[in-house]
Amino acid sequence: MREDLLADLRAMWRIRAFEEKAQALCDSGEIRGSVHLCIGQEAGPVGACDALEGSDALFATYRGHGWAIARGAPLRPLMAELLGRATGVNGGRGGSAYLSAPEHGFHGENSIVGAGAPIAVGAALAGRYDGTHRVAMTVFGDGAMNQGSVHEAMNFAAAARLPVLFLCENNRWSELTPIRETVHNETLTDRPAALGMPAVRIDGNNPAVVRETVSDLVEAAREGGGPAFVELSTQRLVGHYVGDPQLYRTREELAADREREPIAVAVRRLAEAGVDEGEIEEARSSAFAEVERAVQDALADPPASRGSVREHIYA
Repeated sequence: MREDLLADLRAMWRIRAFEEKAQALCDSGEIRGSVHLCIGQEAGPVGACDALEGSDALFATYRGHGWAIARGAPLRPLMAELLGRATGVNGGRGGSAYLSAPEHGFHGENSIVGAGAPIAVGAALAGRYDGTHRVAMTVFGDGAMNQGSVHEAMNFAAAARLPVLFLCENNRWSELTPIRETVHNETLTDRPAALGMPAVRIDGNNPAVVRETVSDLVEAAREGGGPAFVELSTQRLVGHYVGDPQLYRTREELAADREREPIAVAVRRLAEAGVDEGEIEEARSSAFAEVERAVQDALADPPASRGSVREHIYA
């Protein structure tokens, strides 16, 4: 258990370091445009991505940096993309909200709320015909549950018994609106369950719980069991976007979130297991050092050229 905890902590700190550096680069003006960070939500991607095989397809939201990292995309081209460099995963033309690394099974973020769900259903349906029988996983927030595209995607996946995992990161905020003002249900699992698919709510701050739950559901889907839905109960420690003053949140709520966020919980569990504080600090410092190297390399790369503005345009 000790080594598993340390491995998960390292993976989560790797994402946290990337996000904190991205925030600093936004503040300094090096990164331009809208950026949405997943600080506080690192356990979901670390646990869930371990359940996927190389041929499986993952679709994320604009808050998807952590999912790209957990899926195996290298740090340097990811950071280069945020910085608008030609060496970025999209040649510096996509930016923060459109990261894509299909060679690593990460088929991209999407800035349209809930739009990844029907695309994931299409990927799963295509897998039935092209012989890959891939599992598709789509990630979205609690606000996306109220989008028609998500409900339609879940209904079609259930009717066609497609291998799709619908993962909802419930951080209790739909942009600036609390979930208590957007839904009446106690849990978001009621709607997918009514469509005839397994639907569970779990601790989204524990990567081991996420890994075990998602792995079982992915395996069942791969064997013909059809789609499933997982509600990850989590929180974001930052605003909806970089620069969001979060005037809609109380100090008490933020303090409570900092106590239950996944890295804080993992550090406490390791300390209780007798892991030396120096070993925990080494895991943190090595993650931040790796990200810093990626940042410095990316900053030295050339920006996307003017001539590339018309590349990869299909409509």
